[in-house]
Amino acid sequence: MRRRVAEIGASELVAQAGALLATHRLATIVAHDEGDRLRVAYVFLAGPPDDRVELHVLLDARRPVVPSLAALSFPAGRFERAMRDGFGIEPEGHPAPRPLAHHGHWPADYHPLRRGAPARPELADDAAAYPFTPVEGAGVYEIPVGPVHAGLIEPGHFRFSVVGETILKMTPRLWFVQRGLERLGEGCTSEGLLALAERVSGDSAVTHALAATLALEEATGQQAGPDAWRARHALLELERVTRHILDIGAIVGDTGMSVVQARALVLGERLVRHGAQLTGHRLLRGVIRPGGGLLRAPLEATLYREVAERLDELVGLATRNTIVADRLAGTAILGADDARRLGVVGPVARASGLADDARVSQPLVGGTVLRTQDAGDVRARLDQRVVEAHDSLARLARWAEGEDVASPEVAPAAGGAGLGVVEGWRGVAVHRVRLDAGRVARWSVTDPSFLNWPALAVALRHTIVPDFPLANKSFNLSYAGNDL
Repeated sequence: MRRRVAEIGASELVAQAGALLATHRLATIVAHDEGDRLRVAYVFLAGPPDDRVELHVLLDARRPVVPSLAALSFPAGRFERAMRDGFGIEPEGHPAPRPLAHHGHWPADYHPLRRGAPARPELADDAAAYPFTPVEGAGVYEIPVGPVHAGLIEPGHFRFSVVGETILKMTPRLWFVQRGLERLGEGCTSEGLLALAERVSGDSAVTHALAATLALEEATGQQAGPDAWRARHALLELERVTRHILDIGAIVGDTGMSVVQARALVLGERLVRHGAQLTGHRLLRGVIRPGGGLLRAPLEATLYREVAERLDELVGLATRNTIVADRLAGTAILGADDARRLGVVGPVARASGLADDARVSQPLVGGTVLRTQDAGDVRARLDQRVVEAHDSLARLARWAEGEDVASPEVAPAAGGAGLGVVEGWRGVAVHRVRLDAGRVARWSVTDPSFLNWPALAVALRHTIVPDFPLANKSFNLSYAGNDL
């Protein structure tokens, strides 16, 4: 792994970031409050080989202004809006510097991640209407969905502008739940931070626990042994295959073929119970910790091979059905150009033909085969999950039968800061930690859903309203991972 940190002036930012964006991906932008000044770290990733670059800009805390990178990178514009909400840092030249996650009833000058900011501000009596952009014309009407949904789905509002059944535009409104996780992480011990990381998004407990652990280990130079790395790799792949199988069932279930979803639920439950035996928790919490972590039970090669056979059976049952095949093909297409422009990650990106996988570019273990699809539709996103699920099951079976698992070296970073990059089942999660006297001074989380939510709106253009649930399931984005 190659790691470079450069402190530059604000006037140099646009040129240096622009040069890096030709070869690297902007992974996150993290601000720190250092009292009389603010530090902004721009994190860029590329690989293979694994190359990590951080550009640091120091700003006057009394009037923090930084040149915007929104014209160079769509994700940069959203990171900047979140930074403006949290720290009051003004992205100069941003084309739309409106609030992103700032609660509508908070005072305009309240920035919850600044030093001295009260945990609970006094709320304003009323808030301005959310700035939805209307679509006008003959026959256009709106369909509001949410934020309260059936079942246990977290809150999110979707505003559809429609002609007949065809969606012209869908605007999502998120951030209804402000948990303040990054603020809660300040002052935590490593153990306390891991408890928070496992709860960023419940279905991605391993992904976020491992990303936080890697960041902490890099910040301290702590090393984990071979057995701990074996547990980490196994749990990450078990989380991946479990969620992919449940997603495959849910996608097909939304076509009306409930028998396939029922069978997928059975397979998913078998893997969940197996995970509970390995960790003591159905969501795989409690094992991954800095410097250690052991499984409570052995891996089961027979189980993984049987699940792979059953997976092939239920996928075949679905895809041979002409009604299912017709519903999946050509629905909610996200083209490669749009996916690249929006900075999409994970299986959604690979289903649109992007060769992007942190298991290859920032590898924790070798041997990952980079697989992609071309169509960018619901069928491609289902097929991508199928091939990745089979890869994970095959890898788990080999590890269960005694194949060695890599144990990478961790080199301590300068300045007590560390970066964790993990390709979870939804995509790459990035955690950055800075320590002060052994406790967390700043913790930043980027869940893949933060990057992928805008792409759902793009994929829904010209999709019919009855196919929204099908398209939504094929993305399966996290509200909790987005609404930190």
